[in-house]
Amino acid sequence: MSDSDQTFMSKLRGAFVRGFAVIVPVALTYWFFRALLNAIDSILAPVFEYVLGRQIPGIGFVSMVVIVLIVGLLSRNLVGRVLVRWFEKLVQTVPFVRGVYGAIKDLIGAFTVGGKGTTFRQVVLVEYPRTGLFTVAFVTNEMQFSYSDKRTIDFVNVYIPNPPNPTSGVLILVPKKDAVVLDLTIEQGLKLVLSGGIVIPEVLAQKPT
Repeated sequence: MSDSDQTFMSKLRGAFVRGFAVIVPVALTYWFFRALLNAIDSILAPVFEYVLGRQIPGIGFVSMVVIVLIVGLLSRNLVGRVLVRWFEKLVQTVPFVRGVYGAIKDLIGAFTVGGKGTTFRQVVLVEYPRTGLFTVAFVTNEMQFSYSDKRTIDFVNVYIPNPPNPTSGVLILVPKKDAVVLDLTIEQGLKLVLSGGIVIPEVLAQKPT
């Protein structure tokens, strides 16, 4: 094969890789939102079909968007905040529901752009799933484990999201001394993990103590 043929094939491979890198995120995003919209539409559409007496494609989704916008606007004023707090206090009275609601709220807050949630505190590097293999994860909290003989271990609660769906993942407890805090913001860490390692920082380094 001549040099010109090799150059052409290299350019062709490069173009294919770039096209693949563009199409895959778009396809995954489309798949996720299509599943979400279908789920929302399947809940609200039957209600409107019963009330209106006929099927209107997409009305369930449109209604959900309107409801979300109204709730968002109301939550910015005093009355809305009072209603939200009242609802959350009501939820807190139900033992099982309050745990699920709180976990989901904190998790969504952690992935909300510009959110003020403190669910994710640090980006860390831990040895997982076995010694010698390293995983980028997020510290959610700290706790202390006490043995019966009074010995203790300081743990960090580490959440490892599964790309491309960050709301599914695994929680592991890592001895605090074994978790290497990375010099990355939460946003940079999420981009690294959820892109499957495609979007990477210039240097992966330990955060200065």
